[in-house]
Amino acid sequence: MSNLIIPDLEQGALLVQPSKTSFYYSFSLLPRDERQAMHSVYAFCRYADDIIDEDEEVDIPLPELRVARKHERLNRLRNEVERCYRGESRHPILMPLSAVVKRFQIPKQYFLTLLDGMEMDLVRSRYKTFDDLREYCYSVASVVGLICIEIFGYKYEETKEYAVNLGIALQLTNILRDVRSDAARGRIYLPLEDLAMFGYTEADLLANRYDLAFIELMRYETRRAREFYGKARAALRPDERKTM
Repeated sequence: MSNLIIPDLEQGALLVQPSKTSFYYSFSLLPRDERQAMHSVYAFCRYADDIIDEDEEVDIPLPELRVARKHERLNRLRNEVERCYRGESRHPILMPLSAVVKRFQIPKQYFLTLLDGMEMDLVRSRYKTFDDLREYCYSVASVVGLICIEIFGYKYEETKEYAVNLGIALQLTNILRDVRSDAARGRIYLPLEDLAMFGYTEADLLANRYDLAFIELMRYETRRAREFYGKARAALRPDERKTM
């Protein structure tokens, strides 16, 4: 494998290092080319996520105007992704990524789908069915896994199923972990059809009412997440487990 030359590599590495997250330490174990590529991908994901989560526009008093500004910034980032794939971007995050997507042949649609998924958080705070939620999970988590396996390398098409199912499983786990904090922000990711199945209401969740119905609901959602972990495990062949 030839050495991967990435301009402004430090930009991605610096975004990973300060928080000293598990990502930082896991990246440090990768071969040089893959490590640099993951730094760049992580930098892109974090930059996009910050657009959604941070209210930097303190000079904009109305929430709807802040949301409009976030849509605008995401659209600009989409345009930068297009320029990145043409080798024309001068954005400090997208310039390093340009070398990565070329070297590892990462489909452009993965990054665009990721931005679409992040934008869902600006336009909806409820998910009626699990199919709706699964689309969200695929967009914000599974495509990240698909990007990663392009960098790590794989031999079998089933490995894509592994990435997709693991992404959904991990995102469902995050949703279960953050049920209370998300509800405090007015967000309910648990499918409303599931709440109705157990006689639990949005009002119950927003009021932090954790009764028997809530416990049964969470058991149901936990089983679903475990099923996706199982699907991911089954799709990954033994000879690829060391690289994933």
